[in-house]
Amino acid sequence: MKDFGRVITAMVTPFKRDQQQSVNYQAAQELAAYLVEHGSDGIVVSGTTGESPTLSAQEKLDLIKAVKEAVGQRAKIIAGTGSNSTSASIELTKKVEALDVDAVLLVVPYYNRPSQEGLYQHFASIARNTSLPCIIYNVPSRTGRNLEPKTLVRLAEVDNIVAVKEASGDLNQATELASLLPEDFLIYSGDDALTLPILSVGGYGVISVASHVAGVQIQKVISSYVSGRVKQAAQINSQLFPLYKVIFINTNPIPIKAAVNLIGIDVGIPRLPLVEASPQEIASIREVMVRLGLIS
Repeated sequence: MKDFGRVITAMVTPFKRDQQQSVNYQAAQELAAYLVEHGSDGIVVSGTTGESPTLSAQEKLDLIKAVKEAVGQRAKIIAGTGSNSTSASIELTKKVEALDVDAVLLVVPYYNRPSQEGLYQHFASIARNTSLPCIIYNVPSRTGRNLEPKTLVRLAEVDNIVAVKEASGDLNQATELASLLPEDFLIYSGDDALTLPILSVGGYGVISVASHVAGVQIQKVISSYVSGRVKQAAQINSQLFPLYKVIFINTNPIPIKAAVNLIGIDVGIPRLPLVEASPQEIASIREVMVRLGLIS
């Protein structure tokens, strides 16, 4: 079984506060090191939370290099190489193979809304063109298409498709996946608020947004649950619930970028067409973080 750890952070991409909003590679290295020191077993670079649609292919490659340099072997590095173009996804995936990453994250193609057969062919084609382990990312609210369990079961037969980031928000679907997929196929929650419920039906861990600022606490939720201390896991999870809610008061990653800025790592603001959090949103985020003791 491939093991990427229980808590993987879908890392934001820091931008400089210049007119071009160029990628701040130094801040990316600082943030990556912070994440590893504060509960993250792995890091997704240039995923959706990392604003992958507005990053060029070269920026993605340079970002992966920078993060890998900062983290070394202390955490798994997962490169977001999926898009709604199969050929472009294959090309980028081939390029990251040379960067010593541990896996790639492949999102369901957005906007073009393929059939289930199209989804199968898309992911199978990428996987067969790389030796890297592949994690499928199912997030219908973003892509407009749900990857159905029967399709993922077919994809699990491809040797190097080894895990899913399940962000459909449907616990019935997560339960069905756990019942149908091979035991060594890892199911990660793609929604912080559903991590504990998904663990309870057979999930393995979380690819998290909240772990930017609460990675240690999220590790405690999962380790408590896995070791049988279910009540303790539920208590910690309940304490974190206001954070899970407030970091999605606007489109991700707008709120989490504000939260990371509040802990003292300047990641800038999102690139257009996303805009920065409003003063009212920042105040709400600050209030929750202070209440949880994440900032003073």
